[in-house]
Amino acid sequence: MSKGMRVTLSQRIREFFLKRFRKIREINKRYEKSSIKMTPAVRISLLFLRIYLIFLVVVLVYKFVTLVR
Repeated sequence: MSKGMRVTLSQRIREFFLKRFRKIREINKRYEKSSIKMTPAVRISLLFLRIYLIFLVVVLVYKFVTLVR
């Protein structure tokens, strides 16, 4: 594979990912602010769920690391 072809391929791959990330950023910007009001109970529940999800991921990673060793 020639150097020129490699550069073109790497540029195409880079452009592909840049377009995808640009679209993701655009969607995230559109939904950045919540359009509904949340009660404190809902916020606490969502915070608890977020912490629980992080805990589950940590346990999953720990289990994976202990099994690989």
